[in-house]
Amino acid sequence: MDQPFRMKSNGQIRVVLDSQKRKTVTKELPDFQVVPKVIPPEHAALKEIEEELGALVGMEEMKRMIKEIYAWIYVNKKREDMGLKARKQALHMMFKGNPGTGKTTVARLIGKLFQKMNVLTKGHLIEAERADLVGEYIGHTAQKTRDLIKKANGGILFIDEAYSLGRGGEKDFGKEAIDTLVKHMEDKQHEFILILAGYSREMEYFLTLNPGLHSRFPLVIDFPDYNIDQLMDIAGRMLIEREYTLSHEAEKKLKDHLIWVKAVLNPNSFSNGRYVRNVIEKSVRAQAMRLLMLNSYDRHELMTLRSNDLVFEED
Repeated sequence: MDQPFRMKSNGQIRVVLDSQKRKTVTKELPDFQVVPKVIPPEHAALKEIEEELGALVGMEEMKRMIKEIYAWIYVNKKREDMGLKARKQALHMMFKGNPGTGKTTVARLIGKLFQKMNVLTKGHLIEAERADLVGEYIGHTAQKTRDLIKKANGGILFIDEAYSLGRGGEKDFGKEAIDTLVKHMEDKQHEFILILAGYSREMEYFLTLNPGLHSRFPLVIDFPDYNIDQLMDIAGRMLIEREYTLSHEAEKKLKDHLIWVKAVLNPNSFSNGRYVRNVIEKSVRAQAMRLLMLNSYDRHELMTLRSNDLVFEED
């Protein structure tokens, strides 16, 4: 038997069973490919968004989900180019998590990414809450909701605390807003993207208010609370951006306070990154007042927040 095994150029293994009869059997290589870790250069849109995502603390599930959405849309376009079926999927989303966990920031980034990929024509973000959708009389709510959807055409309609639309009971006009949203999610599902956001438990209840809601949100992303190290990381990034720094004592005081406040406050009451931002902004004002009274303005002091500058909401 001469040269029984030969490798064909297409990657298949050719096995020669009999050198005289030359019968061949082809065997496909196993489904194993090494996926490169570096994104190919043609994906400039994803690379740009990844850099912006890298500036966000935590949210690993969300970052992974955005890459998957990008890959799905991109490969679907390649399937279309090859004449294969490429069914368009609705991209409406639900963000579940407590306040200050980055939901609005991520919504803006998604709009930017989808605009670059030609999924959305504009990619802008329209933020809304219950008062922007619910009217005062029959028919008013449907009109207000339609107007908002029209404004969001080509972009994203982001409704925070969406569960509040279902809190008023059967006679409340919030149900009318929900019904109008459901209808337009189907009729105009590729013209805009609806993102509903709110507390995890309340959003689960919200989905039960209309039988068509659950199936219309194929993408559900959880935004977990930040841990202490992540909150300190957020504080550090905010300070660097503003060209401030914490003294050693101030850093310890802030960390001890965050440990205490997370242990004492109800998780729904703690606003995570927003809480840290408020502390930083109040402390900057307190530092300015202290320097004004001391009449001391050297560079180091202008940049340093000291422990007595830190102002907490609970104080």
